[in-house]
Amino acid sequence: MSKHQALASVRQYLSDGHFEADLRRRIAIQSESQDPAKAEQLGRYLHEEIEPALVRMGFQCQSLENPKGAGPLLFASRTEDAHLPTVLTYGHGDVVLGYDEQWREGLSPWELTIEGDRWYGRGTADNKGQHSINLTALEQVINARGGRLGFNVKVIFETGEECGSPGLREVCQAHRDLLAADVFIASDGPRLNDSRPTIFLGSRGSALFSLEVRARDKGLHSGNWGGVMSNPAVVLSNALASLVDQTGRILCLGLVPSSIPDSVREAIHDLGIDQHSLGLTLDTHWGEPGLTLGEKLFGWNTLEILAFTAGNPNKPVNAIPPSAVAYCQLRFVVGTDWQNLESLLRHHLDAEGFQHVKIVIDRCTPATRLDPDNKWVRFAKTSIAETTPRKIAVLPNLAGTLPNDIFSDVLGLPTLWIPHSYPGCSQHAPDEHILESLILEGLEVMTALFWDLGNVA
Repeated sequence: MSKHQALASVRQYLSDGHFEADLRRRIAIQSESQDPAKAEQLGRYLHEEIEPALVRMGFQCQSLENPKGAGPLLFASRTEDAHLPTVLTYGHGDVVLGYDEQWREGLSPWELTIEGDRWYGRGTADNKGQHSINLTALEQVINARGGRLGFNVKVIFETGEECGSPGLREVCQAHRDLLAADVFIASDGPRLNDSRPTIFLGSRGSALFSLEVRARDKGLHSGNWGGVMSNPAVVLSNALASLVDQTGRILCLGLVPSSIPDSVREAIHDLGIDQHSLGLTLDTHWGEPGLTLGEKLFGWNTLEILAFTAGNPNKPVNAIPPSAVAYCQLRFVVGTDWQNLESLLRHHLDAEGFQHVKIVIDRCTPATRLDPDNKWVRFAKTSIAETTPRKIAVLPNLAGTLPNDIFSDVLGLPTLWIPHSYPGCSQHAPDEHILESLILEGLEVMTALFWDLGNVA
């Protein structure tokens, strides 16, 4: 068969309803990693859905023990020749909570529902639909080449990504040789928008932390004590205002990068992001002054206050609250001194007079970014450009966060992510969906890419 025939075959797989049937079975498995009661569903997804699909393609599968005692992991490999290039790919079989009662009438998170271009269901976009596209493309290329790919493939599936991927780093550290490859290619997250095929080469990092002010054990009547006893909510509000101003600009200079590299700035400029590029009208006044919207999103850091509590918000009383706590997140790019986040915050807050603000650092995920001029990026751009007439978007890093540092830093691989979703997919929310038009384009792009990889050697 030819590449043209392989593409025709994958289109037929979609039009005949086979891809819909695959995804319908997978969506029905309630693999909510954030619900301990659904632990059995995580293993069921791997061993009843993913493993049989891989075995059918000639993969050798094995379970990998999770040292954190969290969701199971599955490794599979398909070796044709040790001298051929090896691709490592990835997917996660877990989803966030279904929030069943919040979905629109007529929709269920556990039943694939098709309405026009939209395919609804929990995991359609994140990540069952995306890795199903890649597995389908692999199988169609194997069939088209008469049982061969022309390269080797390794696969690792986890079931804890929505909980921070517990155990994935340790597994990759312990099995570096098993997971050795030449390049990492996978799919997660959204494209730049629904009209531009996208490659992103890493992700911004994420650091979760909380700030707390505790003045006393119980509240004080605001009439009897107001004006002579400190209010922790007022103190904490001002502490937060010293870190980020009213337009979202980070004021703690230790929490921002020194600059944006020229190659990254050039790649961001090519994205052509304006106020209306992402589906919602962007706030042009928000963020770091002097940067373009694209540079703010992909090349700079943001400090977000995720939640703030003091007293009883549901039933306020006339009392000075005894304590206040704010839950914050720093999204950061490569070049940020995130390892010293606590000391940077401590130094800044102390200098501003907030010595009594307690800092608690929670989960941190490093930032990663592959050079846009890497040979594998050039290869993927060429392959995609020959498959679709749409202009390709190359993001130096995703604005969000993925466990990409495990593949780029621990395993030392160049990392390419080719997403098949879009920003309006309601990922992590009620009414999650994927677009059939993007399923088709994703199947075509990945089938062509895997076909072209077979010609690299």
